[in-house]
Amino acid sequence: MAGAAVFGVTTNTVTTTPPEPPQPAATGTATFHDDTAPDDYRDQAVREDGVTVTGGWLPRDVAEQVTAAAALIWLRRRRDYQPHPTQPDDTDLTPLPPTVTAVQAALADSPTPPPPDENAAPFEALPAGGVGLTGPGTLPVGRGLLVTAILAGQRHSSTSLIVTQATLALLLGPAAETLGRRLPLTIVDTVDEAAQLLQPAGPVTGEAIPGQRQGGTSSRHGHRKIVLLNDHDGNEQQLKHLAETGTAAAALVVVLGEQPDGPNWHAGSTGYLRDPHHPDMPGPRLCILDWTATTDLLTVIASPGPAPAHPDSGRPPLPYAGSPELPLPRQVARHEPTRLSTASRQRLHLRVLGDPQLLIDGEPLTIRRSAGLQVLVYLAIHPSGADTAQLTDAIWPGLPRHSLTGRLYTALSDLRSTIRTASDLPVIDHSDDRYRLNPAHIEVDLWQLHATIHQAAATLAHTATAWQTVLDAYPADLATTRTWPWLDPHREATRRRVIDLCATLAAKEPDPHRFLQLLQDGIHIDPYNADLHGLAGRALIDLGELEAAVELQQQHQQSLLRVGLDSEFSPRVSFTAPDAGR
Repeated sequence: MAGAAVFGVTTNTVTTTPPEPPQPAATGTATFHDDTAPDDYRDQAVREDGVTVTGGWLPRDVAEQVTAAAALIWLRRRRDYQPHPTQPDDTDLTPLPPTVTAVQAALADSPTPPPPDENAAPFEALPAGGVGLTGPGTLPVGRGLLVTAILAGQRHSSTSLIVTQATLALLLGPAAETLGRRLPLTIVDTVDEAAQLLQPAGPVTGEAIPGQRQGGTSSRHGHRKIVLLNDHDGNEQQLKHLAETGTAAAALVVVLGEQPDGPNWHAGSTGYLRDPHHPDMPGPRLCILDWTATTDLLTVIASPGPAPAHPDSGRPPLPYAGSPELPLPRQVARHEPTRLSTASRQRLHLRVLGDPQLLIDGEPLTIRRSAGLQVLVYLAIHPSGADTAQLTDAIWPGLPRHSLTGRLYTALSDLRSTIRTASDLPVIDHSDDRYRLNPAHIEVDLWQLHATIHQAAATLAHTATAWQTVLDAYPADLATTRTWPWLDPHREATRRRVIDLCATLAAKEPDPHRFLQLLQDGIHIDPYNADLHGLAGRALIDLGELEAAVELQQQHQQSLLRVGLDSEFSPRVSFTAPDAGR
């Protein structure tokens, strides 16, 4: 899937995978390696083939497709945002579901693997024609197959999924009705309907549309259909007929339960499959998910539309838009390390726009732990401070808080020690379990940006000068080189404040050429935003540059095409009425 280019580096990695099928055990929370692990251990960890999250396990390829789908969510939000001079709308900046952020964090530090072998896809590991699944892992594996098949269909248009309504309800529970309508799959009521869709003589159709109730089958060479049902969807004769039809159509029929005349494989609780006729032969391990993890993942896979809010996904606090409050009293820790520097007049500067760095007298300070760097950036975004729970939830998504307090304290201790080796200035204040940056001793470029935006928005003249001041204060996106999942809402909100100002100053600009230049600057900051492109296109038309307006629209569509959003693009401003005013 498109959009993967936005991913970068963090410390969290994929979980290690047992070399042999383990004994049945409950799947735990997202597993990461310790920041202090040597590099060779980290390299070994990221070569493993899966990610464990609360409620399940995802093969590496599936996890990567989830992260790509998450990237598309944020790209779609960028495209659809309408800059507003006075009343910005950030109601869509809801964090993604916890299972998704846990997967993102787990893969963020992982090097890009070689392209997967199509023959090694999970469906290729199942018996040709189909299989029945029994055992304690039947439903978790069924949910995993549902997610895997939908992702495969989005990645390769030659794959499509057919599922019975009863099976969808069995796997998704109450969410089946709302999510089913928004998922790219075909829903049927009976096994006979599924068999009809596999008939090669059926009418040729395009891709499966979200939640379609019925339809023909594609006769294109190589198109792979997957049918997912349970053993109560039909009687023995119907299931046999479906299996025969599926075999003739080179489709894969997966029955959650006993399949008449077999083959039937045992599904373990950890996702390993075993053929009873070949008990010594190692079987494949498939994706396993519980109900919550499945609905979390399907929420980002589904087509845009209203989705139930996750209880842990409240509206995030937006980046600070003013000067920090007075510093809280500093709590002096016991056994502070000896300060190796006596430069009491040093000034520290934290740069979070672009590649995050802490500068002391203009020289970057090496921060060993990613968690320590994340703390600095998080506190820069939240000048009023953050408590232990907020920091641990952000830095280590998916892990229980009680297991993370010591890890946070270790990261903070190492961070403070690192800073004190170069400066005697107290940077992080701590009081009543709340941490904050000390504005008396550290400058933050993000704080300066917000102050600059506020001053520029209040200007009544000299828009060019005001805008240039903001451009100088905004060299790059917030922590642009990092892909920590908690950053996404804040990075997007910060970008929006800049293009909001662009709209504000453009609305005040009487010169049409300067008006156009402001919009073009805004497009440079966010090349995906449709509203800015529409306004700039209208400005070009007003100036008699119709060809340039069409070229601008085509460039925008190509940009959207490269990230997988082309089919959803619809310009807000028409390019066909050159006599209309802007």
